[in-house]
Amino acid sequence: MSLRGKAAIVGIGEFKPTRYTEGATTLGMLVEVGRQAVADAGLEMQEVDGLITENFAEAPFMAPSTVVEYLGIRAKFAELVDLGGATGAGMAARAAMAIASGLCETVLCVTGTRREARSPSGQRRSASSGYAGRRVDRSPYAEFEAPYGAIGANYGYAMIANRYRHEYGVTPEQLAKIAVAQRYNACHNPGAMFFGQPITIEDVLNSPVIVDPLHMLEIVMPCAGAAALVVTSAKKARRLRRPAAYVLGLGEQTTHRSITYAPSLTHTAIAAAAGKAFDMAGVRRKDIDVASIYDCYTITVLLSIEDAGFCKKGQGGRFVDDHNLQFDGDFPLNPHGGQLSFGQAGTAGGMSHVTEAARQVMGRARGRQVKKCRFAFVNGNGGIMSEQVSLILGREP
Repeated sequence: MSLRGKAAIVGIGEFKPTRYTEGATTLGMLVEVGRQAVADAGLEMQEVDGLITENFAEAPFMAPSTVVEYLGIRAKFAELVDLGGATGAGMAARAAMAIASGLCETVLCVTGTRREARSPSGQRRSASSGYAGRRVDRSPYAEFEAPYGAIGANYGYAMIANRYRHEYGVTPEQLAKIAVAQRYNACHNPGAMFFGQPITIEDVLNSPVIVDPLHMLEIVMPCAGAAALVVTSAKKARRLRRPAAYVLGLGEQTTHRSITYAPSLTHTAIAAAAGKAFDMAGVRRKDIDVASIYDCYTITVLLSIEDAGFCKKGQGGRFVDDHNLQFDGDFPLNPHGGQLSFGQAGTAGGMSHVTEAARQVMGRARGRQVKKCRFAFVNGNGGIMSEQVSLILGREP
């Protein structure tokens, strides 16, 4: 069954990322950004009959019904998605599937993350939403990684970067160029956290090494924020008589939770996910006008470019050298600045890649608009290259 062109993104809501939140609840953030998206679509909340969200601090279980109740939605479809950084893309994919199957017609997808400042004692004043209720003490992570100090994501992506350097070779300058291009894009996006703060390759290479070989400016900075999408049927999208971003193709692949069980450090599940998305859409790589690629680290972008099929395996460094990755270049990458420069507000950071791709296809990106943008490629990445969701968005169904 092909889902090509059966659903479209018609509304977007998004907060400008901030270092910390003060006073707001996660539920309040989700509700506010959801209302933004519905209003942006030109709809009323009573027209929404589907809801997709994530676990959050105030609702470690039954999260969808909590949001549905607060917003007054009568949901024919309510779903929880927990794919780490791929959650945003996964929400858009599941919304399209639910609509194409006839379960519902209009789905609101909401993500958001709070982040509290530290008190004078150095402790967080209240718990972050994070991924509430998660337990890792019974996973391979606890047995094979945590006892050796391999905690968090930095170590895993450093291992990937080192292995890639060993197998194929990539220079620090090539990886740094990715961060610099995205900061350039962010400087054209007033909604980005690092708006007006350009950097150079030298800045990246002179920033502290956090985990060899990754420098500080190659790693996302956690922050707070929220993002939402409204996805509706193609029929309803046409009736709205406003720009839409049609879901032309999607693909998904999950391979592991712990890097201990990753099939490979240099070949990722993006190849399978992106392959499915391109096949469903009937779109070629050379037709893509903008690439909206999850960028928790610069090495993530390099692997994604390769495994999505924009260049051959091992040629990512040369590809970066040969192309201009700025929004006004020949390979526009993350025109909003990516999470490296827009900000990584938990799963809302991953959702920003979907919202930006939709804006570009709709022609609504203003000062960073990619010219003649007809097709956008999106990839969401969860865990340590664990969960991959790819989307192809287009201006027409």
